[in-house]
Amino acid sequence: MGKIDFPVTTAIRELKQKNINYVPFLYEYEEKGGTSQTAIELNVDEHNVIKTLIFNADGELIICLQHGDKEVSTKELARILKVKKVEPADQKSAQNATGYQFGGTSPFGTKKKLNIYAESTIFDLEKIYINGGKRGYILEINPYEIENNYSITKVSVAI
Repeated sequence: MGKIDFPVTTAIRELKQKNINYVPFLYEYEEKGGTSQTAIELNVDEHNVIKTLIFNADGELIICLQHGDKEVSTKELARILKVKKVEPADQKSAQNATGYQFGGTSPFGTKKKLNIYAESTIFDLEKIYINGGKRGYILEINPYEIENNYSITKVSVAI
């Protein structure tokens, strides 16, 4: 069996630079498959598959990390951020800010530095599965590694 050639994305470069351990996984990406497809492909609980969502908070783009089986209460997030409105960023703005296409967005190695907000319960998990910067490319990471190497604001916005 040959060695798998994993992509070296900007996310991977940044994780290597910060000496963050991860285990890479490749799978066949399915349009609109979402975290449920990822969970099935990797045979893991969808709760441990983390979505990287890009939101527009009164004109400022932010990243929000959420469990795959949960949604983000944009109303609650707006209240926490003390802004009038939080809504999903349009695809072009999100891609320009992150450098990643929808379905392949990673919170690591983004083109522009964006504030990161994460559901607090993510950090209760032993390991999470998060996008590696390309569709069909997932990284298994201990959330403690992310918490210690990134400036993340923990929030409770899951619904």
